[in-house]
Amino acid sequence: MENWKFAISSVLSHKMRSILTMLGIIIGVAAVVIIMGLGNAMKTSVTDSFTGDKKIVQLYYQPKGEEENPYAAFYGGTTMANTPIKDEWLQEIVDNIHGISAYYTTNNTGGSIYYGKKTIKNAQVTGVSADYFKIKEYDIIAGRAFKETDYQNFSRIIMLDTVMADELFGKGKYNNALNKVVNLDNKDYLVVGVFKTDVNVVGMYGLTGLAVMTNTQVAYEFGAPENDMIYFHVNDVTLSQELGKKAGAYLTRLSQVKDGEYTVADTTEILNEINTQFGIMTTVIGSIAGISLLVGGIGVMNIMLVSVTERTREIGLRKALGATRGKILTQFLIEAVVLTVLGGFIGLCLAYLAVGAMGNALQLPNASVSLDVAGVAIAFSAAIGIIFGLLPANKASKLDPIEALRYE
Repeated sequence: MENWKFAISSVLSHKMRSILTMLGIIIGVAAVVIIMGLGNAMKTSVTDSFTGDKKIVQLYYQPKGEEENPYAAFYGGTTMANTPIKDEWLQEIVDNIHGISAYYTTNNTGGSIYYGKKTIKNAQVTGVSADYFKIKEYDIIAGRAFKETDYQNFSRIIMLDTVMADELFGKGKYNNALNKVVNLDNKDYLVVGVFKTDVNVVGMYGLTGLAVMTNTQVAYEFGAPENDMIYFHVNDVTLSQELGKKAGAYLTRLSQVKDGEYTVADTTEILNEINTQFGIMTTVIGSIAGISLLVGGIGVMNIMLVSVTERTREIGLRKALGATRGKILTQFLIEAVVLTVLGGFIGLCLAYLAVGAMGNALQLPNASVSLDVAGVAIAFSAAIGIIFGLLPANKASKLDPIEALRYE
């Protein structure tokens, strides 16, 4: 305990020098932790964009003779065969395959959406079937979802997510959006509802949000297949792949396609590749940032050598009064550890603030500093103090007490 008091007293007695000494450690720890926090958040975000809700299985059409393409179901354009898919077939699959409880289909269009002087360029517009909101479980913040009559009457109505509603009608003013008319591709649509999604839709102009219409209306006005993309809801996520393949085989039989088959994308290989690439990227960038920790460690060693020189007479006096070599060594090691751990803690606090701010700016809600990363950062800071403080501490412990007392 006495050595800790000496170490803390020494650090506090030279505040400016201590802060400058810790600067390399602060920058190094902050940089590495920020990279780890943002890297993990980006990996989670990309993984979620591929896997999404694991209870929702998407089918795609794979022509004969082509290799299985796990990316097919994630890119734009139709994933269906030329044979139009009938709702009766999809309902038959739900009725006959145990474990599949519902389905919905989508089609897509896009364009700039206008309201007054506000514009959202290259907005994504998804046409959805009747059970879309029931399966996705999105919260309807204002207004209503689509009714059966909307599908039958080809009603020119639209729903906006909160991001799009904020942009067009003002932040949080969702009721103001109701019964307003927006323009898409020179066509007018009445806003009947605002909903909150769990995904971020990003276009070439940044975060755009999502608009949905009935799939019948998108098919009628924009020429997209009514049931362009097919999704089934499964009750047990562990059976998603198995049930997806069963649904694909069933749909292949019902549609009587001859030149291919319906199947489900296996994203295991993709996710393994993504995780590997992110791991390499995080390690490389983290290692580069870690160089500042090495520089910081050298700075600590340098200032500790200066401290040993300045306190030569003090060391000689302590030895003359009975202090052992081990005690002197421990005292200076603790002083070095105090410097690096304190610097690591400050760097960790800065990283925590930076990761939160950058996560919000980059639309990464999962960006955070985990306890594991925080613990490793502090432990590594202490290790830096021990490694780079060992040489000065050893030099101090080996000083001859008589020569030290004579030192001017």
